[in-house]
Amino acid sequence: MKRLFSILAIAGLMAFTTTVNAATTIQNELPTEELSFTQQVKERFIEGGPFFMGIVLLCLILGLAIAIERIIYLNLATTNTKKLTQNVEDALQSGGVEAAKEVCRNTKGPVASIFYQGLDRADESIESAEKAVVAYGGVQMGQLEKNVSWISLFIALAPMLGFMGTVLGMIDAFDKIEAAGDMNPSLVAGGIKVALLTTVFGLIVAIILQIFYNYIISKIDSIVNDMEDASITLMDLLVRHKK
Repeated sequence: MKRLFSILAIAGLMAFTTTVNAATTIQNELPTEELSFTQQVKERFIEGGPFFMGIVLLCLILGLAIAIERIIYLNLATTNTKKLTQNVEDALQSGGVEAAKEVCRNTKGPVASIFYQGLDRADESIESAEKAVVAYGGVQMGQLEKNVSWISLFIALAPMLGFMGTVLGMIDAFDKIEAAGDMNPSLVAGGIKVALLTTVFGLIVAIILQIFYNYIISKIDSIVNDMEDASITLMDLLVRHKK
């Protein structure tokens, strides 16, 4: 995760630097030509102010880094529970608990890990196996939800930073009006436009991260449901095996 985070952070910094340089070139060399959509976005980004726009962009980069890491982890943690359960049941019937544990060792994912913990204590009692499954299930759930709270933080932080930039931009616009001593419409409109750009960018970042966040939460819920169903099935298998 740290390596992925570092790569995305460096890539984001390079993209931000490229955006700044490109937008500056556009403003200097093409003031009268019609700009493409990408060039317009770059220009608006610079107009919004490098400080707050840079912080909001950092929220996007960090949020996406965590989201991509979680998506990769959750996809790797997804297991065909029905197939695993059938393999464990066949192994219990043919080779006993040790054969079933070997099946779990060769299978990736939290469901297989929970099965292994339950089977490892199957020789003691069904109650011990059930306690091990419940306890280790909580550990696996914590692994699935790791760092997800940071994404929700960036979702809330990005629009708030945008609003703060807007408020500060409005204050700056009114300061200019006060210094000029005249209600010049162009002066007011320019200041308000720049101020509102931070809010727009903050909302865009929040929307993007919210989509990733909802997908991650739904993926976690799906895996947790599989873990719970598999735990009940494992207890039934152990009860039948004990008879």
